[in-house]
Amino acid sequence: MNTLSRRLRRGLPLALLMACVAATAADDVGQIKVAKGQVLVDRNGQSFPAQVGMALTAADTLKTGADGTVGITMRDNSLLSAGPNSVLTLDRFEFDPTTHQGRFESGLQRGTLAVVSGRIAKQSPQAMTVRTPSAVLAVRGTDFVVSVP
Repeated sequence: MNTLSRRLRRGLPLALLMACVAATAADDVGQIKVAKGQVLVDRNGQSFPAQVGMALTAADTLKTGADGTVGITMRDNSLLSAGPNSVLTLDRFEFDPTTHQGRFESGLQRGTLAVVSGRIAKQSPQAMTVRTPSAVLAVRGTDFVVSVP
């Protein structure tokens, strides 16, 4: 085997790994910055404890227990904070970091959610919504709190 073939063989696994990491990073919509008490992430039918630094994807559901709170930073710099006994879904997140265009849809099934909107809502306020069991809230300001008993 010649030297070029050996180098290509050694580099191929690394290139494949880098491609997988890049594809996974592209799916990330945000990450957990703070998690206290019981906080679970439901993803693809599995539930696991939330960890600070954990990447989140669209379609993740975050659940906090009676002692739980979670703080999330989205890729557009939106900040979300869910209080105890909350169920928050990240339904849709699309963001172009160059134009700041995108769409952010989330749902609060129960509990409390405080939001400081990021670049998506600043660019197009109607592009960020929060659904509750009884209403759909469209962002018209930079920060707001939602509570669902």
